[in-house]
Amino acid sequence: MRGGYRTSFAAAKGSGVSRAKAGQTIAAQAVMSNSVPPSNSPAARAHEYIARLRRRSPRIVVRAAGAMIIVQLATVGVLMLISGWRKRRQPVGGFPSMEFDEVEVEGNAIRLYGSGHRLFDDMLRAIDGARHSILLETYIWKGDKLGQEFKQRLAARAAAGVEVYVLYDHFANLVVPRAFKRFPTNIHAVAYGSFLRPWHVLDPRRYARDHRKILVVDGETAFIGGYNIGELYRLQWRDTHVRVRGPEAARLGQDFVDFWNDHQPDSRAIRLMFRRGIQAQVDHRTNDARRLLFPIRDMYVHAIDRAERRVWITNAYFIPDHVMEASLIGAAKRGVDVQVLLPFASNHVAADWLGRGFYAKLLNNGVRIFCYKQAMIHAKTMTIDDEWSTVGTANLDRLSQIGNYEINLEVYDQAFAAQMERLYELDKTNAFELTPSTWDRRPAYAKLGELVLAPLRPLF
Repeated sequence: MRGGYRTSFAAAKGSGVSRAKAGQTIAAQAVMSNSVPPSNSPAARAHEYIARLRRRSPRIVVRAAGAMIIVQLATVGVLMLISGWRKRRQPVGGFPSMEFDEVEVEGNAIRLYGSGHRLFDDMLRAIDGARHSILLETYIWKGDKLGQEFKQRLAARAAAGVEVYVLYDHFANLVVPRAFKRFPTNIHAVAYGSFLRPWHVLDPRRYARDHRKILVVDGETAFIGGYNIGELYRLQWRDTHVRVRGPEAARLGQDFVDFWNDHQPDSRAIRLMFRRGIQAQVDHRTNDARRLLFPIRDMYVHAIDRAERRVWITNAYFIPDHVMEASLIGAAKRGVDVQVLLPFASNHVAADWLGRGFYAKLLNNGVRIFCYKQAMIHAKTMTIDDEWSTVGTANLDRLSQIGNYEINLEVYDQAFAAQMERLYELDKTNAFELTPSTWDRRPAYAKLGELVLAPLRPLF
């Protein structure tokens, strides 16, 4: 009996333990059933929807970004088609112009040009008179009548023993026939291109273009400004250039030599040497993308911040960054007469629309905007307080301010500033002024286009 009793007791005890464990298991399942809602409950469906959304969110972002890019490209494409159609229907118009006498500034004779006819005549005349050296740098050099004439005159001086160096941007001249870009062996010619190795595409500095435009003859006479070389620019575009005869011409020549030697191997280096030096009233600023130096933008901002009475700007592609925008608005709010003259319809329609996104804020804060008509105005100038002026190659967009290689002349002189103001007033006779009310009434599709393209501003 005792043995059977013990056996029965152990079995009973074991069964009790099993029942306890079973109870714990049932309790745990009950807790879990309370924390996770049934599969058909609203909470469960919401939980499942959030989980699916988390899994799909990367794809949604990628698709949204792709859709935005497609919309932006489509918008640019439509704008280009409309712009091309309008230009074909619009007859080529002229524009008012005037000639200016030379101004003496600190030993430099400076002449201002507001049209291409006289400018290119004087440039060719300077080339014909070269005795020792000719240094020509340009962004675009078309293979048309004027381009051929420049090439022939340079070849003639090279044949006469003059050292001739020419530099043009490779990318900007891709559409120019290759035959035109073949120069005689006695002309040292370089098409500037910065992608020399495959890995260079990873270096943002390599995307900078050579946007400079200078001609220096014998280190004595120099031309600098916005004009490219071509019949289109000579006959139809309103641009600004200057000729400098004196010490500044030598410094511009040395700047050309430095730029050439910095981007060419030692075997192709220029051995010419010109005077450097510093003058208080005439100087030039250069952007150097390779060294990440962009003093032209700082020059503009500092000059605007110091203005007391007047800031008059003419610029072809006006897409200011937030610092430039704040400087212009700050000057207007302290009572400075801030005016910006620009093409309402330039040769780059995307740049036009990107810039228009800034108009409302500028106009509502006292900045006056004038739109040039009938012709493309390509000038890059500013004059301040009847005494300070700049003429050069830099636009007020990202590509010029913190991107491309650029060069601007800076002049402290009241007589030269007076000429710049006369030219500005003449340009305004061929322009219309935007007002806040008229700009607010622009069509809804225009406002939508500006909004769609706004994310592209850092690229221009």
